[in-house]
Amino acid sequence: MLPPSAAPAPAAQVDPLLAFVREIGLEVQEASLKDQPTFLPGLLIDRGRLVVDRQRLLYPGDILHEAGHLAVTPAAERPLLGGNVTEGQPEKEGEELAVLCWTYAACRALQLPPEVIFHPAGYKGQSAWLIEEFESGRYLGLPLLAWMDLTTTASFPHMQRWLRA
Repeated sequence: MLPPSAAPAPAAQVDPLLAFVREIGLEVQEASLKDQPTFLPGLLIDRGRLVVDRQRLLYPGDILHEAGHLAVTPAAERPLLGGNVTEGQPEKEGEELAVLCWTYAACRALQLPPEVIFHPAGYKGQSAWLIEEFESGRYLGLPLLAWMDLTTTASFPHMQRWLRA
């Protein structure tokens, strides 16, 4: 259930993000998530695809963050992802840094302000710090993205590829 003061994100904010996610090759399904528990409001990773409930989505930037989890997962493992991708999988916890960096690159590619993705309601109260780090060129997670062969340290935030092979 949505908090009483929460309103769904406007289509003008959501549509470009969903188009980007689809264009890079990730599957997106729009469906009601009314009866399903979700880690983030209006979003669910289910068998390697991103499920979006526009009526429950509160923060459009969360679309990019969840897409980032799919993107940094090896292609062969992507269809196995679902729910809270780090729960019960400590090896996935380290990928969170890569996801943050990937998300920042996507934000830049879409020419969005970083506040769209690093919104104050998320990131355990560290959104302002994350914005400061990325905007200052201190790219948390960049070594992982380079190791995954998605970008280089010299060309970031430009991505050579958006999806891990």
